[in-house]
Amino acid sequence: MKKSYIVALAIAATATLGITSCSDSFLDEKLITQKSMDTYKTQDGLDELMTGAYTKLKFKFNYIWAIECYNMGVDEFTSGANNMTGWNAYSSSLNSSETGANQPMWDNMYGLVEPANILINNIPLYYNKNSENYNTRLGEAYFLRAYAYFELVKQFGGVPLKLTPSTGVETYFTRNSLEDCYKQIIADFEQAYNLLPDKAAQTGRITKSAAAHFLAKAHLFRASELYDEWNAAYKSADLDDVIKYGKEVIAAHPLCKDFVNLWDYQKANGDNEKVSEVVLAAQFSDDADTWGRFGNQMHLYYPSVYQNLSGCIRDISGDREFSYVSATEYSMQVFDRVNDSRFWKSFITTYNCNSSKGAPAYTDEDAAYLPSGKAVGDKRFKGGEIGVKYIVNNPGDDRFTDENGKKSELGVLKNGVLEPQHTYIRYYKGEKFSWNIAKDKTTGNYYNLMPAINRSVALSKFRDGYRNSYNSQFGTRDAIIARSADDVLMVAEAYARQGKYDDAITYLNMVRDRAGYDEGEDRAKHVDGGQAYKNNPYCSGGTAGRAGTECPIYCETNTYYESNNIPETTASTKSKMHLNSLNDILNSTADMPIYEALGCTTDAQKVMCFILDERTRELIGESQRWEDLARTKTLEARWKAFNCASTLGQGTFDPAKHYFRPIPQSFLDGITNANGQALSDKEKEAMQNPGY
Repeated sequence: MKKSYIVALAIAATATLGITSCSDSFLDEKLITQKSMDTYKTQDGLDELMTGAYTKLKFKFNYIWAIECYNMGVDEFTSGANNMTGWNAYSSSLNSSETGANQPMWDNMYGLVEPANILINNIPLYYNKNSENYNTRLGEAYFLRAYAYFELVKQFGGVPLKLTPSTGVETYFTRNSLEDCYKQIIADFEQAYNLLPDKAAQTGRITKSAAAHFLAKAHLFRASELYDEWNAAYKSADLDDVIKYGKEVIAAHPLCKDFVNLWDYQKANGDNEKVSEVVLAAQFSDDADTWGRFGNQMHLYYPSVYQNLSGCIRDISGDREFSYVSATEYSMQVFDRVNDSRFWKSFITTYNCNSSKGAPAYTDEDAAYLPSGKAVGDKRFKGGEIGVKYIVNNPGDDRFTDENGKKSELGVLKNGVLEPQHTYIRYYKGEKFSWNIAKDKTTGNYYNLMPAINRSVALSKFRDGYRNSYNSQFGTRDAIIARSADDVLMVAEAYARQGKYDDAITYLNMVRDRAGYDEGEDRAKHVDGGQAYKNNPYCSGGTAGRAGTECPIYCETNTYYESNNIPETTASTKSKMHLNSLNDILNSTADMPIYEALGCTTDAQKVMCFILDERTRELIGESQRWEDLARTKTLEARWKAFNCASTLGQGTFDPAKHYFRPIPQSFLDGITNANGQALSDKEKEAMQNPGY
């Protein structure tokens, strides 16, 4: 939307790298050279422009904005080894001049609006109406424009609606209301829904189900509390439409039988990327020629730091640990970790030693606590054995004490005997429950061990063992934009908002029944995308692609039994996850402490709280949390209750300000008023969101 942007958008859209996920993908393109505007008056040119526009779907997963805009400053995650206070603590560094995420979000989504406008304008004029692709291309264009504006509106509020292609430099823009923006977004998604096919002709293309998914989401957002000042006339019909469109998506995209099927990544372009539950995914691959500047970087942000622990070396299977975020106590507490398999299928609790040479030895100080058969000077563990583990226990567990009062990860005693591994304990003997880290770091499970929160129970959903080196930022996995479990939860929420709790429970049980362990299932088994090293040509000899390692850091077991302190069992837990009535929600053992922390007293408050908790259990880390908490206006309460940034004096959440992001200063500085003059400070302030 800057002067330099407007005239270049259409060209830039086609000068983008196409990213392939499968051999039959329409994004098998390499670099598309810049074209003149006349190119987009031909069918081939319009097809090329569409291919370029599709690459903007990757933006959400490309770089630091993947974590800042969607997964920081929430209840699920707090800052990790990299502390970005503007996004996590709502400090003054989140302002209109912030360029790390805020400006790229604005620029890239408007960079999708312009080619979409060209396509919507030119396809009826220059595309063969008898072509089997005519309706599809036009439907894709409407979808992409709606998608871009929806992304903008969720972050910034009302934005300028530009619905025609640029023919030259444009500098005068006014902001449309939120109401007008939602009308346009929904109208465009409806056009897409009416034009798109049920099944994609090529891997990765947008379908009718994708349009239905985002129609359900847009209607749910418009019916939510953030817009209560103006949405009363829409709510009833919106909730009906959430149910209508959500059910269509669920029918067309059945849930995977096992939650782990979604994350069972074994190689690029593999079967895991074609599961029925995925409605739309951004297409990535292992083809370096298609990576561009960023690639899929989601694998960088969630890992806990392991490379500086003795016996552990960074390798391909363990990811490159940028460790931007750390899971909160809320993310541990919200799961029934005995019966809900999603916790153990979403988080990493063990790491192998991959360097015997670097493994630590028992010292003289350890002599009084040695395990049976061990002597001072013996290695604590060796390559291929577990070298790091996280115990996700509850307060009141008396098994774990520490050797020297320092709570060192190599000084953990279990029933008076030294644990061999680097061991991190959620609760030592005598420690009381705490939602958050204390300012002096004397309480708060795991966090009191480090000056920065670089050790945590790390999210496993995006691990990528198919990269071409242990330091590579370029992930190879497709990135899920929409999956039908989200539609299940949206339909449940719509029914709950209508007061139809029995219907809501029916849909909640679709994800909860799946989440329970099957009869005979091995609960100690761990599976995530780190396992792709086994099929990775850059990993050989059983290592994970780095000299000096004997085996991968990736570990195929978890700490389920040790954390829960229960005997081994193969019994099903599905009946324990199933909701039989409203009372099961109101009296949920996992959720009741959360109700109390948030002051939920009425049935309606508890049900909505439960649904947001269920969204965490199902969708944690999947780039939805900030927007979900913002739309329901629960962001302030949940951040203050569950994010340690609220206790550390780094910033504070201002409800008059922080439910929207600041409009980028570069946009305000680059536009003019109706008279063609640069905006005055007063005019810029009027254009800006309140408080920035």
